[in-house]
Amino acid sequence: MRVVLLGTAAGGGLPQWNCACPNCAAARAGKIPSSTQSSVAISADGERWFLINASPDLPRQIEAAPALQPRAGQTRHSPIAGVLLTNADLDHVLGLFLMREGGRLQVHTPAGVRDALLRGLNFASVAEAFGGVDWRTPPANESLPLLLPSGEKSGLGYRALTLSDEPPLYAKSASRAQSVAYEITDTSTGGRLLIAPDVASVSPGLQQALAEADAVLFDGTFWSSDELIQIKTSARTSEQMGHLPISGGSLEILRNLPARHRVYLHINNTNPLWRPDSPERHQVEEAGVEVGHDGLEFSL
Repeated sequence: MRVVLLGTAAGGGLPQWNCACPNCAAARAGKIPSSTQSSVAISADGERWFLINASPDLPRQIEAAPALQPRAGQTRHSPIAGVLLTNADLDHVLGLFLMREGGRLQVHTPAGVRDALLRGLNFASVAEAFGGVDWRTPPANESLPLLLPSGEKSGLGYRALTLSDEPPLYAKSASRAQSVAYEITDTSTGGRLLIAPDVASVSPGLQQALAEADAVLFDGTFWSSDELIQIKTSARTSEQMGHLPISGGSLEILRNLPARHRVYLHINNTNPLWRPDSPERHQVEEAGVEVGHDGLEFSL
C-alpha cells in the first residue's frame, strides 16, 4: 500500500488567510514550510487511488502529486477512484465540489455525514447537476473489500471506527454526523494503516486498532488544551473542540505504539510543532513520532 499525505494542516491551512500568528507570519516569510489542508491518498497498486477526505486545496494537491494526475494520452482522466470521509467538516468535504467535473463520484461516508452534506450544503443537487454521486456506507464491525467504481476489488480492505456524533457547525439540524477513523488493510502485504484526524478521546476500540496498526496518522490539531485561549481568551479548549491535545494526551499514547510510522497530521496553524526548532517539536521527535508534511510518502 502506498500512502501519500497530500495536506497536513487543519482549518485554513498554513498560513491561514486571516491570521498573523507567529507561525503564519513565518510561513509567509518563507521561514517555515507552508501546508495545505489535511488530506491523504492511498493505493494498493499505485495506479488507482482513494482519497481520505477532500480538502478545499485539492487541485493544488493533485498538481503536487504526479500519481494523482491524468494519464498521458487521455484527454479526460483521473486515477482517483473514490473518497472516504472521516467527518463532515468543511476542510474535509469542500474538495468534493471541485471534483464535480470528473464523472460520477464514489463517496464512502457514515450516514450522518451524508445527511450533513445533503442538508447543510445541498451537495446532492450540485453533484446531480454534473456527474452524480454514489454513496457507500463503510463497514464498522469487520474489514470488507474497498471496491472500485467498476465493482472490482481494489486490493484494499477497510472499516470505520466511530469516534463521536458531533455534527458540524453548518449542519446542526442534521441527524448525528459520525466522525470516524479508518483502518485500511492491504490484502496482499497485510500492511495496516489507521487514519484518525479528529480524535476527542481514545476508546478501547480505537486503542486496540492503534496497537495493531503498522502506520498511524493521528490528530495533531493542538499541542495543548489551552492553545487557542492563549491567543483569544473567549476561545474553547482543545477538548471542547473535539481534539485530544498532544501534550498530556496523545503523545504518550503514540510513544508506546509498535507502528513503524507514527505521524501527526491535521495540525492547527497555531501549533508550535510547525517550528522545527521548538521544544515541542523536539519532544515529539524524541518520542519517535513524526510531524507530517505535505508530500510525505511511505509504503506498507
